[in-house]
Amino acid sequence: MKILVVGKGGREHALIRALAESPVPTEIFCFPASDAIAELATPVQVGGLEELIAWMVAQNIDICLAGEESYLVTGEGLANLCERAGIPCWGPHFQSAQLEASKEFAKRFMQRHAIPTGAATGCDTIDEARAAIAGQYPTVLKFDGLAAGKGVAVCADAAAAEDFLREVMVDRRFGPGRVLVEECLIGPEVSVFAAVVDDQYLIFTPARDYKRIGNGDQGANTGGMGAVASRQLLGEALLAQIEQQIVKPTVDGLIADGLPYRGFIYFGLMLTADGPKIIEYNCRFGDPECQAVMPLVTGDLASFCLEGARGTLRPDLLDFSDGWSVCLILASAGYPETSRNGDVIHGLAAVADARIYHAGTRRNGDDDWETNGGRVLAIVAGAADRRHAVQRAYAEAAKIHFNGCQRRDDIGTLHFEA
Repeated sequence: MKILVVGKGGREHALIRALAESPVPTEIFCFPASDAIAELATPVQVGGLEELIAWMVAQNIDICLAGEESYLVTGEGLANLCERAGIPCWGPHFQSAQLEASKEFAKRFMQRHAIPTGAATGCDTIDEARAAIAGQYPTVLKFDGLAAGKGVAVCADAAAAEDFLREVMVDRRFGPGRVLVEECLIGPEVSVFAAVVDDQYLIFTPARDYKRIGNGDQGANTGGMGAVASRQLLGEALLAQIEQQIVKPTVDGLIADGLPYRGFIYFGLMLTADGPKIIEYNCRFGDPECQAVMPLVTGDLASFCLEGARGTLRPDLLDFSDGWSVCLILASAGYPETSRNGDVIHGLAAVADARIYHAGTRRNGDDDWETNGGRVLAIVAGAADRRHAVQRAYAEAAKIHFNGCQRRDDIGTLHFEA
């Protein structure tokens, strides 16, 4: 099977490794790839999506797998271009990917299909946003478009809200776009993933990620500083409630609205006192949740994605471990405000009881690994119980060093009772 994966981060590194471990023979390519991914998949050198499609046709690629969300809404959309060229794509069409690309589109979809969520108001100006906030704090402010996981702020007071609004609506850090003022939902967060094939779906292992840079969920928001995953994270009754109130209505809503969907979908949920409510959709696997979940998935992921992209959901091709997986992110100096590149990474060869996924690394002139981005590495370890998975992950992560390394010390323990 000839597979092309689109993306270059830690999520794609995890997906490519899982695809390579499938029992079916595979030849894996990646665009735009990274030095670490290039050890598992052949990088494709093309100038953009149109050239990529032509390359896939010439190479008789069996399936294109969308890892990174931006390509789903670039130009006409990766999946749309693949469909036109006759290439099965595991990733939703442009119009369906608006569930992630536009927070306002997603909120209207949730409201239209009676999916539990917080109230929200879309705003074009700072004055409109101030009026929508109406002095009610804490409040949640969201940039309407894609922002690499950094376009959301939970503001405890007016000063924090003003800072975010200036950053987004005056400085235009993320480009043009509206801002949503949302009700602040209270409760523990959880991420639920599903593989969707038209009107059918399969729920994968749930996860919980940690967005803040500092221990105790303090400091600036990031793309994610770690995650924990397990089938034990949610009880059967709660997972059934999430399925019936959120997952199934979402899939039914896609069909009702004529939005084609074949691929992974991420449900970011808040477990409130009034029941689970959805915060956001992602039209792909989460990052770093993917790195935590993938080691718990066994079977034939490559064939599962190919069959799904062709229109057939095959749950029989996959199995899910009942254990726990803990992912620790090692970030570079200055992250998330900036990132320092070029710091040599030491100790990778000493890691023996965990998986290493590269997110922001590169080979230097001496063939050493060095930092090349904000989130540098994901160290992932598993065990039958959460406590031992946490201990194993931290023991292995402690073997890795680079100047300015940032790492939280409470991944897998914070938000758990014991």
